Amino acid sequence: MPVVERSCATGRVSRREFLQHGAAAGAAVASLSAARGAHAAGQQRIRVGLIGCGGRGSGAALNAINAGPDVTLVGMADLFAERVQTSLKLLRKQKPEQIDVTDERCFAGFDGYEKLIASGVDVVLIAAASHFHPQMLKAAVDAGKHVFIEKPAAVNVPDLKIAMQACQAAAQKGLNIVAGLCWRYDYAVRETIKRVIDGQIGQIVAIQETYITSPYVLRQRQPGWTEMQYQCQNWYHFNWLAGDQTLQQLIHSLDKASWALGDKPPESCWGHGGRQVCTDPKYGDLFDHHAVVFQYADGVRVYGFCRAQPGCYNETSDVIFGTRGRCDVLRFRIDGEKPWRYEGQRPSMYDVEHQELFAAIRAGKAINDGHYLCLSTMLALMAQAACQTGQKLTWQQINASQYAPAPSRYDWDADPPVMPDSNGQYPTAMPGITKFF
Repeated sequence: MPVVERSCATGRVSRREFLQHGAAAGAAVASLSAARGAHAAGQQRIRVGLIGCGGRGSGAALNAINAGPDVTLVGMADLFAERVQTSLKLLRKQKPEQIDVTDERCFAGFDGYEKLIASGVDVVLIAAASHFHPQMLKAAVDAGKHVFIEKPAAVNVPDLKIAMQACQAAAQKGLNIVAGLCWRYDYAVRETIKRVIDGQIGQIVAIQETYITSPYVLRQRQPGWTEMQYQCQNWYHFNWLAGDQTLQQLIHSLDKASWALGDKPPESCWGHGGRQVCTDPKYGDLFDHHAVVFQYADGVRVYGFCRAQPGCYNETSDVIFGTRGRCDVLRFRIDGEKPWRYEGQRPSMYDVEHQELFAAIRAGKAINDGHYLCLSTMLALMAQAACQTGQKLTWQQINASQYAPAPSRYDWDADPPVMPDSNGQYPTAMPGITKFF
């Protein structure tokens, strides 16, 4: 009977110990020579470590390798040992000459990220379950590493503040923080948003953001799995690990709206959402649809829609309405008084993220995407909270949130913060009943 290998798990670690241990490990590694951390111009090889070896992490590793022949993947970590090996085989087939991952630099379990950071890498790619992003980011920055981090920065406000502090520390140390809000690295979208900011459609009146698609991949519960193993295998479907569709999908759309508006916070947000179609326990405790309205001080409204239901019409779009025109961002088109279409080159935005990251490292410069990464994460958290509670929330209220669900300790036999009832159903937020705190 199939059982996930448990030998790679850590010992019993409390949440407080998990946070403190990561900080201590980062401080210890930071004491090593600068050559073990920030890459110095002229070094022969830039050593990369990957944390999170699923599809997105494997893709990020390949994008990093594509950034130049001097980039070498030397270490990998994941909660599950089998995912490390699956990803490693895939990457070796793609770029064998730039893969130097030995068995000694393959790590698994809840402390695998610490071992990866301490293994002599220069750059850390973070693409793990989103719950763990803040502490992984903090540990990497504490250890003097450049970082590529997938969105979101966190899945609750207290942890987001850890990520904010890490981004500020990176700026002080001259370390790169490149965020996986990938549209910021798309040449066509960059030029389109630049024209909007420069006034080509006049004053922005409203923005419609749409991200309606199908549910994420599901993994069937296996005999012998504990509840913690099951939820970590299916982390996209649990709020404490993923943060709902607003933090996994709509965040990309909200980020583009925020970009067009100058990356300033809104005054308030309200919305509605629920769990209408995806009610089977295999879908965890997520809502399957959300609709939100952000209100800004200058009267602009941003309307956000996301849905993850099978068998429905899908669309990803961003439409910006101005006083002198309209912009369809993902069609790279402006209509109105000054019509325009983008006709330039469009290399992979995923590759461009890493090309610019490694170019900055080689040049001794620093990119820091921390401000908009954390702002857009907060927007997505605000949308989630407004929909789950059914309340109108202010920017001040969401910033003061103390809600941070987490297990009491990180181990495979520990209880996750959400557990199924006797019928296998997970408790789900109920608008008008669930309270904001």
